[in-house]
Amino acid sequence: MSQKTFTVIGGTGKTGRRVVAQLRGHGHQARPVSRSTDVRFDWDDADTWASALENSEGVYIMQNDADDGTMLRGLVAQAQRSGVKRLVLLSAREWVDLGDDVAILREQIVRQSGMEWTILRPVWFAQNFSEEPFISDDVAAGELRVTTGDGRHPFIDAEDIAAVAVAALTEPGHHGQIYELTGPRALTFAEALAEISQATGQQVRHVHLSDEEYLQHLTANHYPEPVAEAVVNLARFIREGKDARLSDGVRQALGRAPRDFSEYVRESAAARAWSPS
Repeated sequence: MSQKTFTVIGGTGKTGRRVVAQLRGHGHQARPVSRSTDVRFDWDDADTWASALENSEGVYIMQNDADDGTMLRGLVAQAQRSGVKRLVLLSAREWVDLGDDVAILREQIVRQSGMEWTILRPVWFAQNFSEEPFISDDVAAGELRVTTGDGRHPFIDAEDIAAVAVAALTEPGHHGQIYELTGPRALTFAEALAEISQATGQQVRHVHLSDEEYLQHLTANHYPEPVAEAVVNLARFIREGKDARLSDGVRQALGRAPRDFSEYVRESAAARAWSPS
């Protein structure tokens, strides 16, 4: 039997590169595609889609944030023409909880594709503390400025997101499933920073900002205003206690508990994720 190939859109990103690594670790062929990979994929250039999907059994889809659904609908049509059998879409629990019409539409496009589909709805990644500049830069500087207050959040480890994606791509039993993915406990940002401080021996302070102050901080250091406003809205959602609930998607998909935040912190500290370069 010939070995199957799986396409990973956004294959160099936080979740995508982990999906690629885990697919290969299980003996599968993984084809990471993005603007910078050998097999090029560009959401803005439909001419690149066919080669990215050629002879692919399944596709992991990291979305284009600017897409109103038109690009995804075109990609799904190309996947059908290419003989793809399975789609795994990375969505987000917050988008759906906040009633984001575009996010809901994108999920509908995949669900109505006629192919086997699985939708992943993770919350904020644990890896944001070490790999996402709007948080990790502040953590490395010793002071995280954010507007989440004492709101709790069940950060999900990106390794678990990848593990669920790989299972959905390669195993039976995941068609038609929507997995909400969280860690096993909800922490405040101050509690998360305390764990990082203890593991690294470097004190990281939590500084609460107003929404207006946080927006100014983000636009001055990280994002254009529309993106910054979206981040502020998500942070407010956490502060108001609306994003603290635990979901059991990891156990549903994998039959085990999700990785704890402290495990992520220990591994990241050992890898010197927060050490000066």
